[in-house]
Amino acid sequence: MQWPDNLRNPQALAESRSFTVKPIPLWRPLGWLARGWKDLMRCPLPGLLHGLAAALFGAALIAVAGQQFWLLTGAFTGFLLVAPIVATGLYAVSRELDRGRPASLATALRVWKPDDSRLVLFGSLLALAGTGWVLTSASLIIGYAGAPVRNPADFLRVVVLAPQGWLFEAWLMLGALLAAPVFASSVVAIPLLLDRKVSVLAAVFTSWRVVMAHPAPMALWAALIMILSLLGMATALVGLVVVVPWLAHASWHAYRDLVDTTGLEARP
Repeated sequence: MQWPDNLRNPQALAESRSFTVKPIPLWRPLGWLARGWKDLMRCPLPGLLHGLAAALFGAALIAVAGQQFWLLTGAFTGFLLVAPIVATGLYAVSRELDRGRPASLATALRVWKPDDSRLVLFGSLLALAGTGWVLTSASLIIGYAGAPVRNPADFLRVVVLAPQGWLFEAWLMLGALLAAPVFASSVVAIPLLLDRKVSVLAAVFTSWRVVMAHPAPMALWAALIMILSLLGMATALVGLVVVVPWLAHASWHAYRDLVDTTGLEARP
């Protein structure tokens, strides 16, 4: 695998290559969902509180910008970019359950102590990417929509079903261009940073190795994340209470299935 010159970091590349990417079949993401659901049922409180917080945050966005759907559209889709770092506490819950140990809300909350600069750095980068998409989405819709977009009906009529122009197609393409590298950089990076003592760049390289080694299963996994997230939002945000922790726990099992960390120093 060859990396562009500006992304080559010999130390981080060597660190990433010190462990292997495991082979998986195409349909393995469905198994991640099954195991994620099992974790949620075994320790529901931390997950449901995370999901409730996500739903309340979405409700607050609607309350603040209820008549500015052009802004809400970018904000809700940007949520998908930063969700992996928000779910860090739930990865810790799944890790404890994997180890056969009891897990609780305290397990999830301990992760948020600001004593790991790697997670702080990665979270900041994801927040920057999410903010960039919100601004890009809003600028595109404000600048090129044929009429004001104040609600979902306006978005459907003026953007999605616009009789002229390619605004919706451009919006989707720009969103995909931003979301794809963010997904590829983070799909296993945050669980890896939580679980093992590796650098941020090595964790990102590992995520890219995973995606490049398994393009079809990871495309399926990305589609499942998108579909379930949209279903959670479409149910007046109530579905997010369950969808957010379900996907978080499943993401931990994706990491465990995809990355062989044998020999790497574990984090407590």
